[in-house]
Amino acid sequence: MASSGVGVAQTEAVKAYLMDLQDRICAALAAEDGGSFREDVWARAEGGGGRSRVLEGGAVIEKGGVNFSHVMGGRLPASATAHRPELAGRSFQAMGVSLVIHPRNPHAPTSHANVRFFIAEAEGQEPVWWFGGGFDLTPYYGQDEDCLHWHRVAAEACALFGGEVYPRLKQWCDEYFFIRHRDEPRGVGGLFFDDWSQGGFDTAFAFMRSVGDAYLPAYLPILRRRKDTPYGEREREFQLIRRGRYVEFNLVYDRGTLFGLQTGGRTESILMSLPAQVSWRYDWRPEPGSAEERLYTRYLKPRQWWPQAGPAAGETADAGGA
Repeated sequence: MASSGVGVAQTEAVKAYLMDLQDRICAALAAEDGGSFREDVWARAEGGGGRSRVLEGGAVIEKGGVNFSHVMGGRLPASATAHRPELAGRSFQAMGVSLVIHPRNPHAPTSHANVRFFIAEAEGQEPVWWFGGGFDLTPYYGQDEDCLHWHRVAAEACALFGGEVYPRLKQWCDEYFFIRHRDEPRGVGGLFFDDWSQGGFDTAFAFMRSVGDAYLPAYLPILRRRKDTPYGEREREFQLIRRGRYVEFNLVYDRGTLFGLQTGGRTESILMSLPAQVSWRYDWRPEPGSAEERLYTRYLKPRQWWPQAGPAAGETADAGGA
């Protein structure tokens, strides 16, 4: 977090970037799918509003949402001050782009990305501002090739900002996207950062842009590789079961979901991250030796994907179906 004279011009520059990012991501995903996003422009009674864009029932994307919001209020909610109690009672502005893409094909992973900017203000004091965000990948049938590509692009997004940034944010992502009541990661990770003001406003804003701009180069090649892979009912059912884990994380732990609900945000936009179809089966376990079990034994565990490392302890090297 940082205190400085961040003013209207800087705030407007962030907003312009975020709205352009939403436009670019929606255009690329719609072109890949062949469908179009429905847009809802909404206003929030307490201040601010946003643009929600959702694509449902597409040829490639079963459900995807790419939201921009800019909201403000007189008092930061509990979800925003849990780690920053000194900011309790301050007014705030929050803006960001948040997206979740659930492809139709079980061999194509779900992806999530978010970049955001907060300002907390109090009369007679300097504004406190910070950036946050990142992106993470949730495969159902893991592929080493996809994981290596995803993490290579993540590392490249961080490279100009210090050699220690990617390893730190990769670990932060592994720790954040962890379903504690299941004792398992949500996916194969990526980047996660919050309270980010390193180097001052210009440098921190440049870093946020680097992460936001890296999402499409990270995800589109994976989606293109997997979208036409043949699958059957078994793969579809496993996809729906794993989507249930995704729902559990978003409703129980996700800070963005909690922030939106606690600030009286637009419910449809906040919950656009939930998949169209999902399944819960009592005490379901993968068949030993199956492709489904392999997701748990190889992919749902934090590991070094980039730079490419050898096999984990007790594991034999393989190409992961790449």
